[in-house]
Amino acid sequence: MSTNPTPIKTNSAQVPNGAGAAAILAAGIGSFMVGLLAFAADQSASLKSLFVFYKPTGPLSGVTTSAILVWLIAWAILDWRWQKRTVALARINAAAFVLLGLSLLLTFPPIADLF
Repeated sequence: MSTNPTPIKTNSAQVPNGAGAAAILAAGIGSFMVGLLAFAADQSASLKSLFVFYKPTGPLSGVTTSAILVWLIAWAILDWRWQKRTVALARINAAAFVLLGLSLLLTFPPIADLF
């Protein structure tokens, strides 16, 4: 019996993380758009009436539908550009968390009512 361990071959090539990074950043963009569009609809009567897609829900129906469209478009574009690349995931995560934090601030009534 041999006591010498068999060397394990490792693959030094990195697996592309662009598709995952695209999904993370697009989620941050989409959540920011919910906050931004909700804030804009609260500030402008014409935007509020423009965002009424379904009367019982009011402008929230248009805000969320528009934000979902922006999220899907951002995801498609980012995935198309990054799918075979390795990107700095820490920076992408930081940007997505900043966008998420901003969206929470924009939808938080004491902050949104300051403007």
